[in-house]
Amino acid sequence: MKRIVLNALGPLVGVLLAGGVFSLPAAAQTELKFGHVGAPGSLFDQSANEFAKRANEKLGGKAKVVVFGSSQLGTDEQMLQKLRLGTIDFALPSTVMSTVSDVFGLFEMPYLVKDREHMKRIADDVFWPSLAPAAEQQGYKIVGLWENGFRHVTTNTRPIAKPDDLKGIKLRVPGGKWRVRMFQSYGANPSPMAFSELFVALQTGVMDGQENPLTQIHSSKLQEVQKFLSMTGHVYTPAYVTVGARKWASLPADVRQVLEETARETQDFVYETAARMDEELQAKLRDEGMQVNEVDKDAFVKASEPIYRDFSGEVPAAKTMVEKAVELGKSS
Repeated sequence: MKRIVLNALGPLVGVLLAGGVFSLPAAAQTELKFGHVGAPGSLFDQSANEFAKRANEKLGGKAKVVVFGSSQLGTDEQMLQKLRLGTIDFALPSTVMSTVSDVFGLFEMPYLVKDREHMKRIADDVFWPSLAPAAEQQGYKIVGLWENGFRHVTTNTRPIAKPDDLKGIKLRVPGGKWRVRMFQSYGANPSPMAFSELFVALQTGVMDGQENPLTQIHSSKLQEVQKFLSMTGHVYTPAYVTVGARKWASLPADVRQVLEETARETQDFVYETAARMDEELQAKLRDEGMQVNEVDKDAFVKASEPIYRDFSGEVPAAKTMVEKAVELGKSS
C-alpha cells in the first residue's frame, strides 16, 4: 500500500517542484565569524566591515563574513583561544600577539616605527618572513596586516610631558609583558586589563589613565572620563587579521584565496582611513573637552633604552629584527 501511495504522489511532487509551489531547502551558507574589540566607528570597526563587504561580493554564495565588534565574541585573549578551537573564524588582535610569541614584542619597542611607509617596508622585510611563521607554529595563520595605530597616553591626574610625569600613575595597558615593562621603566604602575573593562575602570578611578590610538580613544568615548591627552606616540601597533590554522585548512581552497587576497588588499584602505582619522580626531577630542599637549620625545626615547636591551637579550633574533627595522627607517 505504501509503495502504491508513493508512486501516486511522485508525479504530483514533481509538478509542484517544477511549478515553484514549494522547494527543497538550499544548503546552508557557511558563516565566517569575524570578532574584534573595537567600538562602532573605530578603525577596527571600519576595517573589518570594509573587508567583509569586499570579501562577500567576491564569494557570492560560497561563504559570508559576519563581523562582531565591541568584544561581542570575547576579549582578545578569549578570541585567540576560540580561533584555536575553531568556534570563531577571524579575530583582529594587536598587542596581545606578544603573548603568543615573544617575537611580536618587536612592535612593543618604543619609537621603532616612524610612519606608515616605514611600516610597509618592515612588513615586507621583517614581519612576513619572521613573525608570521612564528604565529603559525602556535596554531594561528595571519592573512592580513592592518593597523591599530600610534598610541598616546591619557590621564585624569596631570599632563604627561616627560617620562617622570608618569611616576605613580595607575595606567591600564593591554596584555603583553613588554608594554608593562616599558611603562614600569618610565615609573608608572601599569596593569593589563581587557579593553571592554577600560571605560568603567577610568570612570571609577580604578585606573588613572591608559594608552591607545586616537581612534580607540574617541570611538570608546574615553574623553568623557579622561582630562588630559598627551601626544606621546610611544608605540605603533599593527593589527593582525588572524585565523585558526586548522579551521583555515578546512575551508575550500578558492574561499581561502579570496579571503587572503581581500585581507591583503584592504590594507591600503586601512592606512588611508587611519591617516585621515589621525588628522581629524585630535581636534575633535580637544573640542570635546580634553587638554592636549605635546611631549619631549627625546626624553622618552632615551628612557626606552633599557627595554630594547631586555628585548634583544631575551628573545632570539630580536637584535637582528630591531636592527633591520631601524635600517629600513633611514629612507623614510
